[in-house]
Amino acid sequence: METTKRIPATGDAGRLVLRVVLAILLLFHGVSKVIGGVGFVAGMLAKVGLPASLGYLVYIGEVVAPALILVGLLTRAAALIVVVNMIVALLLVHTGQFFSLSETGGWALELQGMYLGSAVALALLGAGRYSIGGADGRWN
Repeated sequence: METTKRIPATGDAGRLVLRVVLAILLLFHGVSKVIGGVGFVAGMLAKVGLPASLGYLVYIGEVVAPALILVGLLTRAAALIVVVNMIVALLLVHTGQFFSLSETGGWALELQGMYLGSAVALALLGAGRYSIGGADGRWN
């Protein structure tokens, strides 16, 4: 007799909320780069000796991956792309803020930390049943 573990609908609703919030907030950054270009990112990459053309990968990390997360397709893979994107952003732009507090007393990188932590959580949890890919997909 085969037994399967059922995940309560509330768990899937939580995954949906996590996916939608992370994706929409990241898409704002992506749309900004679609409109304004990747010059800032390309400049930061060139400054550390990397090809400036790698800056175009930000479109994958801030447009394509969040769109996949939003609809729940290849969610785990897309979340891992966001994790890499956030690590690169932290290393390129925010290293001076790792041990800093904001003017209001919070960690200076709390937004980036939430993006990174949310993406890690989604990579581990998957999209859940309220997704195009469904709860059973290997990368979902």
